[in-house]
Amino acid sequence: MKVVKSILMFFGVVFVAGALMFAVQSSAVIPQETDENTEEVSPENTYKITSIEIPEDLNFAGEPVPLTDPEVMERIDREFLVNTYWQSNALLLMKRANKYFPIIEPILAKNGVPDDFKYLAVAESGLQNVVSPAGATGFWQIMRATGKEYGLEVNSNVDERYHIQKSTEVACRYLKKYKEKFGNWTLAAASYNAGAGAINKYLTQQKVDSYYDLLLGQETGRYLFRIMAIKEILSAPEKYGFEISEEDMYKAVPSFTVDLDVPVANFADFANEYEINYKILKRHNPWLREPHLNNNSRKKYTIEIPNKGYYKVD
Repeated sequence: MKVVKSILMFFGVVFVAGALMFAVQSSAVIPQETDENTEEVSPENTYKITSIEIPEDLNFAGEPVPLTDPEVMERIDREFLVNTYWQSNALLLMKRANKYFPIIEPILAKNGVPDDFKYLAVAESGLQNVVSPAGATGFWQIMRATGKEYGLEVNSNVDERYHIQKSTEVACRYLKKYKEKFGNWTLAAASYNAGAGAINKYLTQQKVDSYYDLLLGQETGRYLFRIMAIKEILSAPEKYGFEISEEDMYKAVPSFTVDLDVPVANFADFANEYEINYKILKRHNPWLREPHLNNNSRKKYTIEIPNKGYYKVD
């Protein structure tokens, strides 16, 4: 009986092994079905996440960055990576820059401030009239006290920190003042973010004379590197993988100005006189903070009015 069982078991094993070998051989010779419409995807056509090559001549306002310092190199590399791969934000910055840089650039040039400082405004506000938790306001993030110190009107009715031309003029005066104090544009830019008093204190405490040698808090410690990354990406978007055409850019609406030296009871009525509405008037004059103008002093204000035909107004 045991002999019979052994013989049956042997033949069973041989049968199973043969079936498995046949299945393997069959799968090897049967051709696989293919879809003629399927496009072969080559590795070079796929989206790639790579490190960013840092320009060897990286500088801020003509002042070189010490890229041979490994700690400095890591900090700049971080900002290039963060700002390159935050694609939606970078595209928005490019679109806004096309609209607002033509306003900012000639004011910087007139005041003898390097063109690189337009990127400081980008880093500060993203070229938007935002208000920080500390109350810094507008494209240049000017504090109330600083605005008043430099001659801006700042109150509930009129706040010229929202006035792009006037606030750019103030930023220029501030930067020139602290460039003279600290001796270079890099520390002047750092003082714009942290305050001149803080930068002076850190330089004295740490016994150094360069921004790149200072131990600073995270915001100011990243500040100049972020500005330089934004500068490089916006200056050469194709180099960093961005494709954007001129027609995709935001553009300024042509306008003219009207001088006022009297109060205005209702800006909605005033806007209607020029065939626009209150929203459009505010879009062009964000420094007007209320729907009326007090102007008891009969000060002369210049109001920007868009040319006809650029907005659809019911």
